[in-house]
Amino acid sequence: MTPSAPPPAPSDELTAAAGDVLAALAGPDAVLRPDQLAAIDALATRRERVLLVQATGWGKSAVYWIATQLIRRAGGGPTLVVSPLLALMRNQVAAAERAGIRAATINSANLDDWHDVEARIRADEVDVLLISPERLNNPRFRADVLPDLAATVGLLVVDEAHCISDWGHDFRPDYRRIADVLAGLAPGVPVLAATATANRRVEADVAGQIGAETLTLRGSLDRPTLHLAVAEVPGSAAQLAWLHRWVAEHPGPGLVYCLSVSEAERVALHLQRQGLAAASYTGSTPAPERERIEADLDTGALACVVATSALGMGYDNPHLSYVVHLGSPSSPIAYYQQVGRAGRGRVDAHVVLVPTASERDIWAYFDATAMPRRRTVEEVLGVLERHGPCTVADLEAMVNLRRGRLEALLKVLDVEGAVERSGSAWSRTEVPWTYDEDRYARLAAARRAEQETMRAYQRTEGCRLRFLREQLDDPGAEDCGRCDNCAGRPVDTEVEQEAVAVAERDLRSAVVVLEPRKQWPRGLEGRRGNIRPEMRAEEGRALALGSDPGWSEVLGPLFAAPDAAPDDDLLRGVAAALKAWPWGRRPEWVTWIPSRTRPLLVAGLASRLAEVGRMELVDAVRRVRPDAPPQAEMDNSVTQAANVLDAFEIGRTDGGALPPGPGLVVDDALRSGWTMAVVAAGLREAGAGLVLPFVLWRRL
Repeated sequence: MTPSAPPPAPSDELTAAAGDVLAALAGPDAVLRPDQLAAIDALATRRERVLLVQATGWGKSAVYWIATQLIRRAGGGPTLVVSPLLALMRNQVAAAERAGIRAATINSANLDDWHDVEARIRADEVDVLLISPERLNNPRFRADVLPDLAATVGLLVVDEAHCISDWGHDFRPDYRRIADVLAGLAPGVPVLAATATANRRVEADVAGQIGAETLTLRGSLDRPTLHLAVAEVPGSAAQLAWLHRWVAEHPGPGLVYCLSVSEAERVALHLQRQGLAAASYTGSTPAPERERIEADLDTGALACVVATSALGMGYDNPHLSYVVHLGSPSSPIAYYQQVGRAGRGRVDAHVVLVPTASERDIWAYFDATAMPRRRTVEEVLGVLERHGPCTVADLEAMVNLRRGRLEALLKVLDVEGAVERSGSAWSRTEVPWTYDEDRYARLAAARRAEQETMRAYQRTEGCRLRFLREQLDDPGAEDCGRCDNCAGRPVDTEVEQEAVAVAERDLRSAVVVLEPRKQWPRGLEGRRGNIRPEMRAEEGRALALGSDPGWSEVLGPLFAAPDAAPDDDLLRGVAAALKAWPWGRRPEWVTWIPSRTRPLLVAGLASRLAEVGRMELVDAVRRVRPDAPPQAEMDNSVTQAANVLDAFEIGRTDGGALPPGPGLVVDDALRSGWTMAVVAAGLREAGAGLVLPFVLWRRL
């Protein structure tokens, strides 16, 4: 609860000591804000629990660096910082070193250093240890390191503390293990929770979790250096052309955010092809490469970095001059968090949101990866009760849930005590657990409301910064006078048609490779082990990938119409993709996998390709289980493969032999690859030559 009375004034001695540490951190001219000093005093003098809700760039990290020094000087133990992202950790360690603070980190990027760091902790040679929340889920760390550390820690810091509320329950569920750390602290150990993105509901939730007498210091969320705008640019090619012009005309460094890994990589590649110094930064980027990109962005060697949310919370670069979003984040909280990467120093920064046609599909995809339905969760728990300890692979063979979602579910259930892990095996505990239908329904409704809020932000004619501040329950929200609506200066969205044509060619020339399945999934009845090389499909190609623009925007309407047939524009695109395919031997015949929902599109495309490419058209694949569930309802490899094993009859309708030469096999969409793998094995077994898969859409 927030005290009704203001905290007592810090002593002169505390003020002077804090000023000395600040000078080492930020230079002799730096001055502490009143709330910074109040927080430091509460932590270092009165050993209280404090929640800071302050704008990005306000100086929350300075509070715990200074409090750390003062606590250590008084003979206290080291500070433990739970921090979500590697970029934040690297910035924090660098800041600590400037103040003479001995900082170390244990995270997924420095495995080789763990034993050395742990030895330094036991020898009291570390002033600050930064860990990711996932370390709290590591059995060895929890058993061998955390108990002694929690018992001797002088200050616990929870950075980006909004993640421990319900709002972030399936973003970083290990954050909820902080309750265990709090319970293991020695009496009187101060705790600091810090965030820039908490509305009143999240604020009350976090404050209640860290302590009943929590001191909450909430400041203005105004960002006087930010100039917010929304740019409506219709069409993906035009958006890419507009972005190229924006980056070329605006001196960096800057950030461009995308909603998916593939889109970030594609956008960065396009900018590079246009001669701009750009790089992509995603969850798939190796740790050493991330460090290099951050350094190049810091020095200005890169004009911009095209990133996913992997480069988000905690990245600190006071020179960023713009942040552009291609596609809206799904909530105002996430959006405010990301735009806060800019304008952190005295540099005015432009922040532009470009809505995309695919953003709603991407939101829906991430919604679908949240807490599974009751039936699925109870199925997982039932399997563990009946079969005892199971690996993820064991479970995948017995439940219809894809591996990534299964692992995420097990993590949530582990945090809530329903399951436990020993090595690679999971077991059901004796802790009673029920599916909290109401809670998950509330979270789903909150997501939908946040998404609608982002649509309202795009449409608002009022002040954009005020809109965001009001969504975060900032009582001082007022018109900024700087955004496109306040200033009456809309973003210039004109683009040259030649640039749009270049972007469209670039979008439609992406090579989408289909890797063949090489091994039957574990637990599949009737098939096991490797798929023999002579029974496999060859490497294939797809015209479009996921929600990436280009051909997927053309295919969307075609896939929505059951009577759609391939038009000349689509045929030209397919022909170009086939021409660029470096197969060893040209296909001599064409067949297709009959589509239950788009029969004219798939069969028509195969027929047109046979005609244009002067190949034999062979009717070789027929469905024999029209009542089989759609593959879209199958969530993992075992169920996907089992669902198609006996779903097709292979062989020519005229009873003749299949051509021995290479054959092109056409399908409308590929998601798991098991339909194509089963059909390819059937064709090869029936005497066909090499099987070359081609699909219109590679689903994600």
